Amino acid sequence: MKEIKVNNSVIKLVQGDITELNTDVIVNAANAQLILGGGVAGAIRRKGGPTIQEECDKIGGTIVGGAVITSGGNLKAKFVIHAVGPRMGEVDEDTKLKNAVVNSLKLMDERGLKTIAFPAISTGIFGYPIERCAKIMISTAKKYLTEETQIREVIFCLYSTPDTKVFSDELNE
Repeated sequence: MKEIKVNNSVIKLVQGDITELNTDVIVNAANAQLILGGGVAGAIRRKGGPTIQEECDKIGGTIVGGAVITSGGNLKAKFVIHAVGPRMGEVDEDTKLKNAVVNSLKLMDERGLKTIAFPAISTGIFGYPIERCAKIMISTAKKYLTEETQIREVIFCLYSTPDTKVFSDELNE
C-alpha cells in the first residue's frame, strides 16, 4: 500500500474490491440516471442489496460531475456516494471528472464523514484514459485536502494491477 500525507489527511492506494472496504463511504462510478448496472455499480448493487438502488430511484438522477449520497445497504461502508464521471468524447471531460471528485468530497464534509474510497471513475465503459484519470483524481484530492476539511483518509481502490501501477506512479509524482 502506498500513501502520502496532506495536512491532517492521507491519500492511500489499495488494490482490491472497493465493495469490501470498511470506510465511511465508497464511491460508485455512476451514470446520470443513477441506475446501478455493470462494473463497480453492479458489484455495489449485488453486495449492497436492493436498498441502494431504491434510494437512487427516489433521488432520480444528477448531472455529469455531480454526486449524491445513499446508505451503504449491506456493504461494510456506511454510505455510497454516486459520482457521475464523463463519457469520453462529450467535451470538457477533465473538468467534469474534477467536479465529480470535488462534489464527492464536499458531501463528506457536509456529513462529517472521515474516510472515503474512490474507484477510477469513468475508465470503464465510459472510456476515459486511466493515466488522465489518475492525474486528475489525485491532484484534485490533494488540492481539496489542503483546505479546511475533517476528511482523514482518501483511498483510491483499483481492481487491476496495471491500473494500480498507473495510480501509484501518479501518487509518487
